[in-house]
Amino acid sequence: MAKEQAKPEGLRERKKRETRQRISDIATGLFLERGFDAVPIAEIAEAADVSVNTVYNYFPAKEDLFLDRSKGVVDRLSRFVRARDKGESAARAVLREFRAEVEAVSPRVGLMEGYASFMGVIENAPALRSRLWRIQQEALEDIEGTLREETGAAPDDPLPMLVGGQLAWLQGTVMGFIGREMCAGHDPAKVSREALRLLDELEEILGEKVLNYAVRTA
Repeated sequence: MAKEQAKPEGLRERKKRETRQRISDIATGLFLERGFDAVPIAEIAEAADVSVNTVYNYFPAKEDLFLDRSKGVVDRLSRFVRARDKGESAARAVLREFRAEVEAVSPRVGLMEGYASFMGVIENAPALRSRLWRIQQEALEDIEGTLREETGAAPDDPLPMLVGGQLAWLQGTVMGFIGREMCAGHDPAKVSREALRLLDELEEILGEKVLNYAVRTA
């Protein structure tokens, strides 16, 4: 069956997306300059030339202004798994996708200049650290649900939870390594090469049971 084409973005939707992005960009700049706790919502609204209510309409919590791409983090593993090739398992799809991102020195995995400043804002804000932890838990729940759907596993089958936990561990290990190296001021290209070697070692640790789970048959 042919994939249904996405509807073109309308003018109203485009303006809303651009407004949301402008508010987030302005807020992020202020947070990077002065710290998360030092910048009130009212100041962000004034700088973005919108009302405080408008800010909250787009971002229900202040933390959402800085971690505005959290949905992409929560469902990243699930997207990798759902897009796996025929004959490819869930874990091998995740490894392949991470290798591609790391090899490309992609900002999506933290390989970018300025990453240390970004993480510094989080480290100095308990509310952001708490939200980041919650994002990680949501990602774990999301991949478990996806593995259950993809395999048709029974509700009492522990494998989706166990394999999902391993994939979340893999993601956390890679992202944690990259984050530490970037915060230490190392070159993104050098960190990329080291992260690729780390992915090879992680693949060996996972073992055949995880590496062969949820192979796509069609």
